[in-house]
Amino acid sequence: MTERWSWLDLRLVPPAATVWVLTLLAPQLPVGLLLTLAVVATLGAAGLLLAGGPGRAGTLRGVAVRGVVIGCLAAVTVTGAAAAVRAQARAASPLLTLADRGSVVEVVMELTDDPRPVAGAGPARVLVNGTVSQAAGRTVADDPVLLFGTAEEWAGLLPGQAVRTHVLVRPAEPTDDVVAVLSARSPPDPVGGPGLVQDAAGSLRAGLADSAARTLPDRPAGLLPGLVVGDTSAMDPALVEEFRVAGLAHLTAVSGANVAIVVALVLWPLRARAVDRRWQALAAGLAIAGFVVLARPGASVLRAAAMGAVAVLALASGRARAAVPALAATVLVLLLLAPGLATDVGFALSVSATAAIVLLAPGWSRALRRHRAPRPLADAVAVSAAAGVVTAPLIAGLSGLVSLVSLPANLLAAPAVPPATALGVLAALVSPAAPWLADGLTWLAGWPVRWLVVVAERAAAVPDGATGWPAGTRGAVLLAVVLTGVVWALRRWPRLRPLALAALVGVVLVGWPLRQLSRGWPLPDTIVVACDVGQGDALVLPTGPGEAVLVDAGPDPALIDGCLRRLGVQRLPLVVLSHLDADHVGGLAGALAGRDVGEVATGTLAPDDERVSQLDRAVADAGARHVVPLPGDRRTVGSADLEVLAPDPAEAVAGAEPNDLSLVVRATQRGVRVLLTGDLGAEAEARLVAAGLDLGADVFKVPHHGSADADPGFLAASGAAVALISVGADNSYGHPTRRLLDWLADAGMRTHRTDRDGDVAVVGRAGEWGVAVRGPDAVLRATAAAEPLAPGTPGAPRPGAGAPRTRRRPVAAWPRGNSGTSGSDLPAPGRGGRGGAAARAGGLRRARGGPRAPPRQ
Repeated sequence: MTERWSWLDLRLVPPAATVWVLTLLAPQLPVGLLLTLAVVATLGAAGLLLAGGPGRAGTLRGVAVRGVVIGCLAAVTVTGAAAAVRAQARAASPLLTLADRGSVVEVVMELTDDPRPVAGAGPARVLVNGTVSQAAGRTVADDPVLLFGTAEEWAGLLPGQAVRTHVLVRPAEPTDDVVAVLSARSPPDPVGGPGLVQDAAGSLRAGLADSAARTLPDRPAGLLPGLVVGDTSAMDPALVEEFRVAGLAHLTAVSGANVAIVVALVLWPLRARAVDRRWQALAAGLAIAGFVVLARPGASVLRAAAMGAVAVLALASGRARAAVPALAATVLVLLLLAPGLATDVGFALSVSATAAIVLLAPGWSRALRRHRAPRPLADAVAVSAAAGVVTAPLIAGLSGLVSLVSLPANLLAAPAVPPATALGVLAALVSPAAPWLADGLTWLAGWPVRWLVVVAERAAAVPDGATGWPAGTRGAVLLAVVLTGVVWALRRWPRLRPLALAALVGVVLVGWPLRQLSRGWPLPDTIVVACDVGQGDALVLPTGPGEAVLVDAGPDPALIDGCLRRLGVQRLPLVVLSHLDADHVGGLAGALAGRDVGEVATGTLAPDDERVSQLDRAVADAGARHVVPLPGDRRTVGSADLEVLAPDPAEAVAGAEPNDLSLVVRATQRGVRVLLTGDLGAEAEARLVAAGLDLGADVFKVPHHGSADADPGFLAASGAAVALISVGADNSYGHPTRRLLDWLADAGMRTHRTDRDGDVAVVGRAGEWGVAVRGPDAVLRATAAAEPLAPGTPGAPRPGAGAPRTRRRPVAAWPRGNSGTSGSDLPAPGRGGRGGAAARAGGLRRARGGPRAPPRQ
């Protein structure tokens, strides 16, 4: 029998797609319309059943078409009715009234998932999913909620555990699958245990994490629990970013591969002993159920478990498995039971990848084998390529990136995943009874996990390994059209395949290296760039392909836009404005326009500052959020760690000098520390030194464009090797002053300034970094510091300066707020919308009309 797609195998796909689309739309539709759709669909299905339906009666195709149409109508009936019931129940929930009032009440809540770390200021915070059974003394119908609490109080709780606590109740978004968002106002008081099963699962998860921490180096130790049970809480944030760029992030989202490995581990000894098929099915079913409890029932886990259950039923009955109907049935059932999965990105990626492997991979593998490729290699290439092609549009739409190293990285990683997962599962199972045995198994698992770390590091380090692409729905649709056209053309005209292969080889072997040899700007491994924007500040911290953190925006929109374009920056997850003087924010419109922007951070602003409302409007127009970090707050954005050092909010009083309220941030990239100081004056600098703050850095952004209003002790306290001065040529203020330059030289710093050097880039990593400049004439030049600075030479880092930390501390993201407020329980958003803030940001500059007071010299 030849292997061909059977049209009948797709008969459950349209009903599943109908359920998915209607589930997505349901929260935005009135209850009356949902009920009307359900009634009309029911009548339509009944009419088709009675009338015989479309198609020619008696033909197989006619029967199949009628079945598909009836299935779609039935899907509309069930989905519409279920959505209407949920909407009615939500509207009747007492939590909605409490949320509208912003009430603080006592609730009894049962956790439905492990607490997860989320963005938040100050102490580490967690997000907790659960259901509320009592609120303010009233019984509630187990309404689903989302709770934010401190990690110290909530992180140790387990799913199934019931607690009593006081919470602030706030409304959820209409499209959310929860009724309300809660903020804990008191520690949880346990009123019910998690149950033996969840308690045991929590013990096994903790045992695996503890064993990994005892046995393995930091990076593999954090990765192993993520690979085995999806616990990524201990993963190095930089490694998370490397996995994303390399196209390996799916490995830490527990899915079908994990379930398949666990089932294979259970069935292997049973099949070796020729155990009856029904006993094999029972063992496989128990293994799937146990693994779901261990890994927690997330979107991809549920999808994989449901697929596995269908396979187990087929095994027990002895009938052949049909993967496409199984996948479609899985999607249909899961969306009806858990509508929130309709908006879950992981679920969409998981379903897409599985469909690609089922529909495309077999044919691609056969084509490769016809060209004499060994079957294992053909299967591996086909599976990776099919999954990569189908999921690429979704990933591009979400991240604005297309990974060019994903396929080879996945091929190299594939052999390491099964042994690491199997050994990790065994280590978790034995950890409570025999920690020594768990450590031995973890040590063995550590070797394939180390390989995965190496693959991710090397793939992420490939220059241009991920290229920028339009983000959002437009980008996803565009890439889907391109890839569909390419695949269709190669299938339709086989003679194009050798030409396409030759073109691909040419790009890889010739075009890519030539681009690297001829590239000028940006340089690989750029740590920070001081943009030449005239008399103002604008610094860029590249954090990933097409992505950067911007610190200040200079005085002119065109100049900062040009600098960002030269660096290939399309996305700004974070913009930091040290203060609101025109030479730091006047160019904000040029930075925001046409780019995806996440958050805009400022220090605590003076209450009488009339520019705050203008900034808020500009930020809102860009689809971003205004956040106000406090001293001690930390944030990781891609490859950069940022720590806020000043100012103290108490200093933001009416009439305070704006320069002295500059946001002071230390950024660390690949072990090199950059101290960003805004326009601090001598008094504020002296206060920071007197407070005993750690001001250590390798690169020092000189405050206030080189003004003499500086504290020599502050300059020396950084211990930096390189000083960057952002200053305009022939400016009327005399910046940088001779006295300031002498102080920098006395502190042992090499000085680079934008008025003479143009854009200035610090490149490299800890122990082997230097400086290069792109002169005002747009010619790239190496400077005296472009060679690695050897310890012990003048202006070189001290031994150990900028060395990477052995273990990263948990990073708290900055709070949302505005107008000097701070603190929020909402998680930090992803990337916001595009630009459109030109008029608003331009208004900032016009409202200022220049510096508030003559600059201090």
